[in-house]
Amino acid sequence: MPVLEIRQIGDPVLRTPATEVPQIDERIRKLVQDMYETNENAGGIGIAAPQVGISLRIFTWDVEGSRGAVINPQLELAGEPGFVPRPRDEEPDAVLREGCLSVPGQIYGPAPRYPEATLTGLSPDGSPLHLAATGLLAACFQHELDHLDGKLFLDRLTGEHKKQAFRALRNGAAV
Repeated sequence: MPVLEIRQIGDPVLRTPATEVPQIDERIRKLVQDMYETNENAGGIGIAAPQVGISLRIFTWDVEGSRGAVINPQLELAGEPGFVPRPRDEEPDAVLREGCLSVPGQIYGPAPRYPEATLTGLSPDGSPLHLAATGLLAACFQHELDHLDGKLFLDRLTGEHKKQAFRALRNGAAV
């Protein structure tokens, strides 16, 4: 299975809402396998089909022992949006700083996310999928669904974090 090219910020496919998958067939299942391999090769925790140039509502994830794929996903969000605590961190106020395989360099920032998310959709074999998540996995689901809606995590940054990220993009530097 080939590793696919990851599209970078500026590619129109990343800003275009993806279309529903009308039918799950062998082509879709192969795409999912290629997305798993591409994500693993890039060291990511999730990847959406638009990130590999395919404008379909599909994403995969591999987060802290949970690995899967969803087709035509929907999310039900719960709790108050805020910053997700950074996993395995001893600092009580440390928050997750999101990054993205489609954003070049080491650009990270805290993006407000809901603490709980329930994912529904179809698995690659066509069976219904229903998965409740918290913390990093919930944030991953929200991040990947944003890709399917033509959004990037940079759109969710605020204040100085947003300014720093866009300044770094312009200058080609890391934040």
